[in-house]
Amino acid sequence: MNIEILQQPDSAIAKITLDAQEELLAEAGSMIAMSDFINASTTLRQGKGGGILGGLKRMMAGESLFLSVFRCYQPNGEIYLAPHLMGDIVVYEMTGNELVVQSGSYLACASGVEIDLGFQGLKSFFSGEAIFWLQISGYGAVILTSFGGIYEIDVDGEYVVDTGHIVAFEKTLDFKITKASSSLLGSFLGGEGLVCRFYGKGKLYCQTHSPKNFGVTIGPQLPPR
Repeated sequence: MNIEILQQPDSAIAKITLDAQEELLAEAGSMIAMSDFINASTTLRQGKGGGILGGLKRMMAGESLFLSVFRCYQPNGEIYLAPHLMGDIVVYEMTGNELVVQSGSYLACASGVEIDLGFQGLKSFFSGEAIFWLQISGYGAVILTSFGGIYEIDVDGEYVVDTGHIVAFEKTLDFKITKASSSLLGSFLGGEGLVCRFYGKGKLYCQTHSPKNFGVTIGPQLPPR
């Protein structure tokens, strides 16, 4: 499997080239074009993170109930995937470790990758983010998306990120919700509110824009339904 990212950073598309007998799992509705000999179907998947329960778990994390599965029966099958929101794409290679992915940031993965639901605790709820995030493990490529540009941070110690800008982080990192400044009132008057303070050692992926803040900004300007 070869993955090439095109049209970065604001309108990124993932071009995946599959060998014969290779399989790709993707968020439902993300395919925009593919070779005519690739077989497309929907699945709830079996095993860890699969079945009806696994599908319901994905819905709780903001993803779709079903996954699209693409099977290639000839060499050099091409498939193009794009996220629902305009933004960037990054490829993360799973090597038996675990990755925590924020709601809406999963796009696709290789067949050797497992997708399950991870409970991040009430600290996520109080930060204004989802309580349930995807917990990804196994082996193979994972394709992640962001709203706006995406950038990688190598955390070694502590690092502070606004809660709406988190895409994913390695499970070797832990976090706690804190106020942005020493004063709670100052944090909210300054527009920052609560932030995530990560600590440990591992990779962290952030996005340049917050979907929540974007919705708050354009929502009042939309015509009534």
